[in-house]
Amino acid sequence: MKKIFYFSSFLLFYVSACKNDEKKADIPEDDLSAARYFIKAALEGDFDRARIYIVKDSLNQQDIDVSERFYKERMKPEDKIKYKEASIIVHDTKRPNDSTTVVYYSNSFRNQKDSLKVLKREGKWLVDFKYIFKHQPDSLP
Repeated sequence: MKKIFYFSSFLLFYVSACKNDEKKADIPEDDLSAARYFIKAALEGDFDRARIYIVKDSLNQQDIDVSERFYKERMKPEDKIKYKEASIIVHDTKRPNDSTTVVYYSNSFRNQKDSLKVLKREGKWLVDFKYIFKHQPDSLP
């Protein structure tokens, strides 16, 4: 009986220790944090984590799926490393209202300005990823 108790205790401890090692997503406290967490996850190629930070709609899901396929199937391994090492540079933000922010940013590897729209939905800041594909590059500040 003692062996079963010790084995059960060990198994319970082991399972709980494994769960603590899993990657947990940071919870964005504001609009800029949501943008940074999303961008960093995407730069690192962690699209499962990036999906946590996007507005849940069909276009966003489709766009992130396409981005993930491109990353996995077409990106050179040396470019993946450079993206993972890249820093995020926030150039400007625009807040048309209290629940919408547009973040203009680049990364230190690609050095090309881009933008993301971040929306507050049900008390949480989420990235509207499809926005990145809706504007012309020359419309950025």
